[in-house]
Amino acid sequence: MTRSGEQPVLRVRNLVKSYGDAPVLRGVDLDVDEHQVVTLIGASGSGKSTLLRCVDLLEQVDDGQVWLDGQDVTDPRVDADAVRRRIGVVFQAYNLFPHLSVLDNITLAPRRVHGVDRAEAEERAMALLDRIGLAGRARAYPDQLSGGQAQRTAIVRALAVQPRLLLLDEVTSALDPELVGEVLALVREVAEGGMTILMATHEMGFARSAADVVCFLEGGVLLEQGPPDQVLGAPQHERTRQFLRRVVAAGRL
Repeated sequence: MTRSGEQPVLRVRNLVKSYGDAPVLRGVDLDVDEHQVVTLIGASGSGKSTLLRCVDLLEQVDDGQVWLDGQDVTDPRVDADAVRRRIGVVFQAYNLFPHLSVLDNITLAPRRVHGVDRAEAEERAMALLDRIGLAGRARAYPDQLSGGQAQRTAIVRALAVQPRLLLLDEVTSALDPELVGEVLALVREVAEGGMTILMATHEMGFARSAADVVCFLEGGVLLEQGPPDQVLGAPQHERTRQFLRRVVAAGRL
């Protein structure tokens, strides 16, 4: 809950999105407060990724509103590119430019979009890479990285623009199991540093230990949300309980 007198970094109200005749989001309400980690859980197709894409204005909403720091960013008069410059986003695929080095991938947006000079952008990038143990790979190219290194580089690239909000969409789903831990460790470090994060994930153990709020989506409806111990440990909705039983059977909780 937002403390009295403070507005959330992100506020979503009655968000509706369909693809043709297929509804994907059916009136979602969600707040993400300053320095919070909010995780979205639910089966594939429940609307998690679409919600993130609507927040980043990569998808046009059919109804409802999204506010970022009190600004209605779904207002058609808003400059969508200016909004995206305040949001960092990392998807399942790394989406690194294959022809650019790690360092150039990370510094491209700060230099080209935010007007940071090369020396400052590279200094910031090297400091971030040093924090995650990849400073020695700064001149490497994406095809020379492991999956875990590539995904960590993608997260650092998102952080390099010093975003107001970080969106993470199943950032471990494409990784081999032994690489998941190193990516989640970076996300945990970023969260502990105070970044405001909205994250779709299948990693229930991470959601339990690192999230402030867990939100369960089913069929485009946010059925349940609350502290991890409540939603994951004592869910109120039968559909949440059914989902978590499947998760337990799959060894993810």
